[in-house]
Amino acid sequence: MNIDEKIKEKIVLALDVEELDEAKILVDTLYPYVGTFKVGLQLYTKYGNDIINYISNKNSNFFLDVKLHDIPNTVEKASENVVLRGANFFNVHATGGLAMMEAAVRGAKKAAEKLNKKPPVILAVTMLTSISQEVLEDEFEIKTDVSNFAIRLAKLAKKAGMTGVVASSLEARKIKEACGVDFKVLCPGIRPEWSTKDDQKRIATPKFAINEGADYLVIGRAVTKPAEGLTPIDAMKKIYEEIGEI
Repeated sequence: MNIDEKIKEKIVLALDVEELDEAKILVDTLYPYVGTFKVGLQLYTKYGNDIINYISNKNSNFFLDVKLHDIPNTVEKASENVVLRGANFFNVHATGGLAMMEAAVRGAKKAAEKLNKKPPVILAVTMLTSISQEVLEDEFEIKTDVSNFAIRLAKLAKKAGMTGVVASSLEARKIKEACGVDFKVLCPGIRPEWSTKDDQKRIATPKFAINEGADYLVIGRAVTKPAEGLTPIDAMKKIYEEIGEI
């Protein structure tokens, strides 16, 4: 299979597995197909820099998905450390506010200057895909449409100088309209038709997400724990085929 680099750039593979050896096997198997490997809290809190070093040694990009959310001074210093560690992507919670997001950008730029490299992609998380309309209203008592709230947070992120946002594909088109085509949208909750939904509420197929304006697709269990009869490579090839038809 010839790898389409434009498709590869869009693929962010979530390494949401229990053990380091599992993650290493996925990296070894799939790095030709994956633009960026996402290292989340589950793996990072258990194995720290071991998995990051392993990905870097494959000359692959990594996304440190730790969703920083603290006072601005702390986030600025943490952002600097994340970039010094070599992250190509990282994220913060947009609900941390404008000053906190601006601090993240400052910290990232400061580290990039030290390394003489361009700053990483810095993304603000708008609404987790596990947050439904009911959760927003009943648990948080925020009486607004979940999509409108996500767009409001995206505008705040743009004002802060973020590269883009993490948002449901259901909001991607409106975010592009509100923030411009160059403002990046990374969409989690991507599930091909042949995979299962698991615990995420607001999901979409790769084709739908890209048609709605997604720049990056976070794909996880559809590939890392594929449907019966498929290997991770089989699943990834099916996803490439679906995207290639757009």
